[in-house]
Amino acid sequence: MSTRPPKARALQPADYLKKILTARVYDVAVESALEVAKNLSRRIHNTVLLKREDQQPVHSFKLRGAYNKMAHLTPEQLKKGVICASAGNHAQGVALGAKQLGTQAIIVMPTTTPSVKIEAVKALGGEVVLVGDSYSDAHAHALTLEKKNGMTFVHPFDDPDVIAGQGTIAMEMLRQHQGRLDAVFVAIGGGGLIAGVANYIKAVRPEIKVIGVQMDDSSAMMQSVQKGKRVTLNDVGLFSDGTAVKLVGEETFRVSKNLVDSYITVNTDAVCAAIKDVFVDTRSIVEPAGALAVAAIKQYVAEHKTKGETYAAILCGANMNFDRLRFVAERAEVGEEREALFAVTIPEQPGSLRRFCELIGKLPSFGGSKSPRNVTEFNYRMSDQTKAHVFVGLTTGVKGESSKMASHFTKNGFEAIDLTHDEMAKEHLRHMVGGHSSLAFEERILRFEFPERPGALMKFLLAMRPGWNISLFHYRNQGADYGRILMGLQVPKADNKAFAAFLAALGYPYVEETLNPAYRLFLQR
Repeated sequence: MSTRPPKARALQPADYLKKILTARVYDVAVESALEVAKNLSRRIHNTVLLKREDQQPVHSFKLRGAYNKMAHLTPEQLKKGVICASAGNHAQGVALGAKQLGTQAIIVMPTTTPSVKIEAVKALGGEVVLVGDSYSDAHAHALTLEKKNGMTFVHPFDDPDVIAGQGTIAMEMLRQHQGRLDAVFVAIGGGGLIAGVANYIKAVRPEIKVIGVQMDDSSAMMQSVQKGKRVTLNDVGLFSDGTAVKLVGEETFRVSKNLVDSYITVNTDAVCAAIKDVFVDTRSIVEPAGALAVAAIKQYVAEHKTKGETYAAILCGANMNFDRLRFVAERAEVGEEREALFAVTIPEQPGSLRRFCELIGKLPSFGGSKSPRNVTEFNYRMSDQTKAHVFVGLTTGVKGESSKMASHFTKNGFEAIDLTHDEMAKEHLRHMVGGHSSLAFEERILRFEFPERPGALMKFLLAMRPGWNISLFHYRNQGADYGRILMGLQVPKADNKAFAAFLAALGYPYVEETLNPAYRLFLQR
């Protein structure tokens, strides 16, 4: 006869419903707003609701589950303290909960955790230990410290009390919006949020779809469900650090496999575009994990051609590193396909650049958009006597235009390659156009400020003498009132007086950089 204890019965949606309804979260959490994303809804012809978990005291939903777990500990357990492993948001929830309950908290975080999250944990009184490159590495070290110090481990997702705490989000949503709701989109890291949301929704309104969202380079849950068992990823992408989990929870996998209707993966550019969408509607900036659900809604609508439906996205976090905004802004337009990138070959002869700019100004619409074309980027360095290769960025009106624009350029005598979806070009090549040129003799380098208005570049080109050749051009629209341009011009010494008169008549502020040592090192022949 076996002496092993019987295996505990798996919790069902009805069990979780009771745990969610009785969860203790509001000592630290607030009931976050559920808002209509008016601009996004109008653009995709479906109503999009945003559950504003970015408004929580720690700018993330994680404090709900963390506090609910700790609130159920005995006085003896609280006296010994708590420990957790986290990429950041759960850490802040544990630190805040521990402060509220008057207990010690040790937080083990991956070394890749953004500094904003580390400092936030310290500010809440948590003791931070940095270990490993991912959540899984930090988790293993936290378990070692748990045994050594006799503390209670507060799991970020694979614990019924944590799951129940996160499920209070769904409870609030269904109370705040009692009308039509076709689907709720939920970001997945380890699975605690979607397990809580799915349990509540399927117990109360089972007709609502629950759709899980993961990054395409961190899709542990989706792969696990597809294979019928938990899959450990060898590596995970770190752009969405809040969902960078190599192995999902045992309980969260069980719940997701049974209750989640479907899964969507999104890429980095789509998430960057979604961060911008959220900003446009809320004037708030969410972290990448916080924008996953919005990116998935847009992708779902595009794939299923839906209209008139209602979707909810949980904005699960807003702990964004300020430095990361540069990358997000760079990629958001491409992610939404509001910007197209091209490599264009132009004959190296007088007037070619002007003809190409005129062709840009006359580009037809490929999809009915009335939006004007603007040059977002223009990079060129003289390198060949017969042809020039130019890296060009242009605004687009609708998705799918870039390939048609490239064909239009080629048809009109300017061979073009569409680089809009070329990762190397977007990540590296755009910053590398330049270098020494053996052909750039009598070159003068000037740094201009052009007004950001249509026709500014054409005004410059039309005022130039035919004998002055552009040998270098670097421009990127940074969203300012003035565009900053670095330009190389081949001007014979005999024309110096005429060139000075040209610059004075042009009226654009400029600084000559011909004697700049950096130019001499990296650009001068």
